[in-house]
Amino acid sequence: MDYLAFIQRGVDFIEAHLDEHIDPKAVAQAACISPWHFQRIFKAITGETLKGYIRARRMAYALEKLVDPNNKILDIALGAGYESQESFTRAFKARFDMTPNAYRQLGDPRLFLHKVEISKAYLEHLHDQVTLEPVITHRPAATLVGMRTQFYSVDSEKNNIGEQLPPLWAAFLPKLDAIPHRSQGEVLGVITQTSEEIDLLTYHAAAPVTKVSKLPEGMTSCRIPASSYAIFAHKGHPGSIDNTVNYIYSSWLTQSGLQHTFGPDLEIYGADYEQNSNDSVIYYGIPVH
Repeated sequence: MDYLAFIQRGVDFIEAHLDEHIDPKAVAQAACISPWHFQRIFKAITGETLKGYIRARRMAYALEKLVDPNNKILDIALGAGYESQESFTRAFKARFDMTPNAYRQLGDPRLFLHKVEISKAYLEHLHDQVTLEPVITHRPAATLVGMRTQFYSVDSEKNNIGEQLPPLWAAFLPKLDAIPHRSQGEVLGVITQTSEEIDLLTYHAAAPVTKVSKLPEGMTSCRIPASSYAIFAHKGHPGSIDNTVNYIYSSWLTQSGLQHTFGPDLEIYGADYEQNSNDSVIYYGIPVH
């Protein structure tokens, strides 16, 4: 039985009716499966409840509409399934710590992570290639030495990950043994926000060191503060890691009860990482409290 196909039919129904009241029973009916079984399968594959997904997608739809000042907030509220503008405002403020009108005044739709739409590729990824629940572990402060670049993320219209990160790793890895006082074991990709632009990120391909002495030519050092990290295993081709990051931010984090500390995210490359292999494992960690 192709459970992913059932879920995709239900998701397609949700996307086609975001501006209407969505009854979970109608979603299951569109998927040609009983409501109880649909909700159980949906939760098992995606890690979230059907009602929670519908709420999140409708809120994301509302965010898109809020950017246009010609859309009345009351109409947006009713379209998102709220009985009044007041109830929509309460829910919006609880989620984003500001009112819908304040969000509209910001004028930048990228300031908040929007709930991603589930696609076939995303479903297959969740089913086979990511641990839905992370290991929460404390990582001590660390100093690293490596090479640095800046890039625009997948959330940006200027996305240039493919142009920036592979060449950085290709230049860095042959020079690993030239790093003085390098700790053997994992190598890290360290992702931090820049102050220049909201969607511009800094990326270090780096290795932990016991101390910093003379830096090899072309390299720089960075410091990671001590923090608790939620660590997820990304299984499969390294090129699909964006699906794992999307799941972490748009599904797991929003319902985990934890908050991102706004410290650096980590890509952790260990012994089970294989370049360009479908058998590879990369660990992705976000700092939480």
